[in-house]
Amino acid sequence: MSSPVLLPYLQSYPASLQQQAGSLVQSGKLGQWLLQRHPQPHQMRSDKALHAYVMGLKGEHMRNSAALAKVVYDSKLQLVYQALGIHVRTGKNHGGKTQSRHEIRIGSLFKHAPEAFLRMIAVHELAHLRESDHNKAFYQLCEYMEPSYHQLELEVRLYLTWLDQGGHRLWQVAADAADGAR
Repeated sequence: MSSPVLLPYLQSYPASLQQQAGSLVQSGKLGQWLLQRHPQPHQMRSDKALHAYVMGLKGEHMRNSAALAKVVYDSKLQLVYQALGIHVRTGKNHGGKTQSRHEIRIGSLFKHAPEAFLRMIAVHELAHLRESDHNKAFYQLCEYMEPSYHQLELEVRLYLTWLDQGGHRLWQVAADAADGAR
């Protein structure tokens, strides 16, 4: 009998779901399952394209929220902050008044991922413009912007589990091929 698979990204989920995920990992089928769910990577590979994408989501769902000064991919994010994306709020002093600047940094891991995963991370970080804490109002806002938010969060966590178990970046090859064809 093989030992149970450690699933640190799924600790808050029910035992039955953890057991299903563990079975997919042990059978070697988790990567295949993820590719069936999301066969293609997105096309937003530059910071400029990411900025336009996030601003589109913001314009569609959160027109009256604070302005964003910067939206970028960050290669250091997961290593330094143990996060997939962060919302940074900085203050600048101008003539005795403090002006707030908001930035969104998304882990470069999502540069070569399905659009649904990128949307889930972007929605999560945009929600922080209104709600700083992960409370009920925060998750309601996430669901308003992306009705499948919780399912996508689970799938992102499954992808992180895949990577933790030694799997390769599933959409990297397809993304590199698409970039080479241009």
